[in-house]
Formats: sequence, C-alpha cells, structure tokens
Amino acid sequence: MEMGKSIERQNDVVVKLAKHVIATVADGCNLIFSPTSINVLLSIIAAGSSSVTKEQILSFLDSPSTDHLNQVLAKIVSVALADGSDRSDLRLSAANGIWIDKYLSLKPSFKYLLENSYKATCSHVDFLNKPVEVIDEVNTWAEVNTNGLIKNIFARDCSQTIEHIRGSKLILANAVYFKGSWSEKFDAKLTKDDDFHLLDGTSVKVPFMTSHKDQYLRSYDGFQVLRLPYVEDGQRQFSMYIYLPDDGKDGLPVLLEKIASEPGFLDNHIPNYQTEVGAFRIPKFKFYFEFDASNVLYEMGLTLPFSILGGSLTEMVDPPAIGEELYVSKIIHKACIEVDEEGTEAAAVSAGVIRLQCLRQNTDFVADHPFLFTVREDTSGVILFMGQVLDPSNTD
Repeated sequence: MEMGKSIERQNDVVVKLAKHVIATVADGCNLIFSPTSINVLLSIIAAGSSSVTKEQILSFLDSPSTDHLNQVLAKIVSVALADGSDRSDLRLSAANGIWIDKYLSLKPSFKYLLENSYKATCSHVDFLNKPVEVIDEVNTWAEVNTNGLIKNIFARDCSQTIEHIRGSKLILANAVYFKGSWSEKFDAKLTKDDDFHLLDGTSVKVPFMTSHKDQYLRSYDGFQVLRLPYVEDGQRQFSMYIYLPDDGKDGLPVLLEKIASEPGFLDNHIPNYQTEVGAFRIPKFKFYFEFDASNVLYEMGLTLPFSILGGSLTEMVDPPAIGEELYVSKIIHKACIEVDEEGTEAAAVSAGVIRLQCLRQNTDFVADHPFLFTVREDTSGVILFMGQVLDPSNTD
C-alpha cells in the first residue's frame, strides 16, 4: 500500500477515535490528545501479542499486517518524529520506555525490535516489593520526556494504583513533546479581550490574537479551515489546523460527524495558498486533558483486558510462565497544549500496564465559538495532536 494512502487511513482512524473520545469522556470540556502516541503504543503491543489480539489491533488501526504497520511506524519515526532539539524555535521529541519485572527478561527478538525500530529504553524494576518506586521512575521519565509538562502519569498516593502496579509485570509507555514558533508570530500588542460564545448560549471574555497579514484560509459549505504554519524544519513542515463551523451553536457536532464520515477528510481540506482576510481573531488557549484509553478502545472494538502472549509467555519475555497469561489491563493517556502569540507547546504520554491475568476572497475568520484543531506534519500527513476548544477561558 502506498505510504501516503496508509497515513491517510491512519488519519481516518484518528478522527474516529477523536469522535468517540468527545462523545464519551470529554463531557463538554476542552480536549487534547495525541493519536500518534496512542498508535505507537498499540503498535508496540501488537508486536508482542497473540494472534487474536494482534488481529484486533491491526483491524483497529486499519493496517493489513504487522510488517505494514512497522513500515508506517518507521515513516512516522523518521519523518514526523525526528528529533529537532537543536533548535530553539522548533523542538520535537518522542520517546518509548519499557519497565519489566526484575525476574523476567525480554526475548531477544522483541528486545531487538524495541531497541531498533522503536528506540525504546528498558529498565528492570521490582513491581511486587517496590511499586511506589516504580511509579516514581515512570513519572520521572514522563516529566523528562515532556519537558516538565506532564509530571504524573500514575498517582503515587492512590492505594488502588499502587496495588495495580504491584501486580504488574511490564509497563510500556510513549511520550511526545512538541514546541513550535509560528512562521509569522502574532503581535502581542494587538491581542485584546473579546467574547467567546459557548455552546450554552453564554459567553466569556478571553484574549484574542489577531493579524493583518494574509492567511492560509479556505471556506467550505458550513465551515472554514485555517492553516497556521510553524517555522520550517528542512523537509518537514508542521502546521496547526483550525476547523471552524459557521454555526456557533450546533455546528461543531455536525462538522465532527462530517469529518468522521468522509474518508480522507483531513487530507482533502488543506488550504494551500494565502488569501486576504477581513476580521481575524483566534483565542489564546491552554489546557490539560486525561482519560482512560482502555475504556474508549474497548468500546471501539478492542477487547480489554486483551492477551498479548497467548497462554505461554513465549513471545515477549523469558522465562515462560507456564499456565499464566500476560494481558494489557489499562492504557492511560494524558496530554496538554498551550497556544499563544509565539506558537504552540504540547505534550502527551500514553502508558500501557501489562499484568498477569475555493476562489480567493476577502473572508473573515473569527474563532469566537467552539472549534476543532489538529497539529500536523504536512510532509508525511501525520497528526501529532487533535482536540476541540469549547471554552478557552478554562485552563484546567
């Protein structure tokens, strides 16, 4: 399958996942998550899974085989997630971490895959006797690899979490961090408070950024799409896309349904040229979101807790535990984003716990009502982050 088409199909999965998260766990709140982080974690799990679970994950990710999935992942890692930490105006980093019970070791074939394809680091820990220390180690790893934005992937003061970790044999985690400056920064002196209209008909005063320069903007039937490029990075080009419905009250769910029902929607609605704009306002926003991805994935067809090793534990670890079965008991996802005049900073961590058992025209673009957004690497088409802004005054 041609790589561009594969990424497009991955983006269709992204939209379906976003739609389900919005419908089931967003609860009328701002939303940010990293589909790339979740997909990488699922790909790692698929690499060590029993045939039944592997087929479930491949079906969910709309991939025909693990070889194809690994090819797509290699493209994502080499292009979209290549480290750009040597620059101050554009930084992207991704990391994979593995924590394995001290009495077990990774099978050589799986260890080779983790170290070479996923660039993962591995640490042996004592889940049974030192669960709090394990929690601290994973949390520190998350904090380091998200530039301090996400500090606690697991709650160390929660007895239920401690007991869950105590019974674990393996933790797999992925972290993604992005910080990019706009190619054309907003002048902070032009930022002014104005009304942002909420879904319930009320409004809040929030700071809006503005610019008098031409913008990458296209108008469609019932919605607009704005592309805000970040500074260029060699062959890569990152951009934020804002999908603004015309109808401020009921337009967002209608637009989300349209995006989810049309294959290739995100890749087919990209403003490629700049045009003059009239009124132009975008709210600053900053918020954090977390959810138990296990429940969402289950509701979308992935059966959890799902086995990753059949009944013999021979695919991933040594020594095999006869009569026992490893399974993924929980997948946690946490993400955050901040958008201001300078650019965007965003981060996400996914952790899986393994246990036994148009024409040019002068158009206004005023994002003063709820909208969707993505952060995308345009060369590969990979969606790094996706979310919705319902109330930019809410920073929780």
